[in-house]
Amino acid sequence: MNNQTFQTSSPSTLTETEVPKIKLGLQEKYQEENKQEEIKNIERDSKRIDHENVSSIVDELPEPSGYRLLVLPFTPKEKTKGGILIAQETLDKLRIAVNCGYVLKIGPLAYADKDKFATGPWCKKGDWVIFARYAGSRLPIEGGEVRILNDDEVLGTIKDPESVLHHI
Repeated sequence: MNNQTFQTSSPSTLTETEVPKIKLGLQEKYQEENKQEEIKNIERDSKRIDHENVSSIVDELPEPSGYRLLVLPFTPKEKTKGGILIAQETLDKLRIAVNCGYVLKIGPLAYADKDKFATGPWCKKGDWVIFARYAGSRLPIEGGEVRILNDDEVLGTIKDPESVLHHI
């Protein structure tokens, strides 16, 4: 054996609160993956169009002509209350078959027929409306789709679209 000297620190020089640093490779890897996933979620949510962030592009959307309405269909949440993630394919199917929407624009002749709408307009800009499941013309846009509905295709208004059961 060699005569090697090891320097050890005396117990009086260490403080009781000093904790040795341990480098955990897997923990750092998982933390980095979580950061990257959070960034992806933020980017995906910023691309997805819903009633809260549509105001930035509403001027770029088409103007409904005549008696038509421009409606943004309700976008379901990607995660359930229990924390289950819903598959993207299922979300796409649900967006097509949704029956709630947010009124973005109203055409100049919408609800102008006094014989048909004796009580006045059935909805206004900014209302959540209920319509038939496959009603209207679907127009794909970046981050989702919008629908153009006839004014008489509106079945009713609702305060909160989440209160209507959306089957997945």
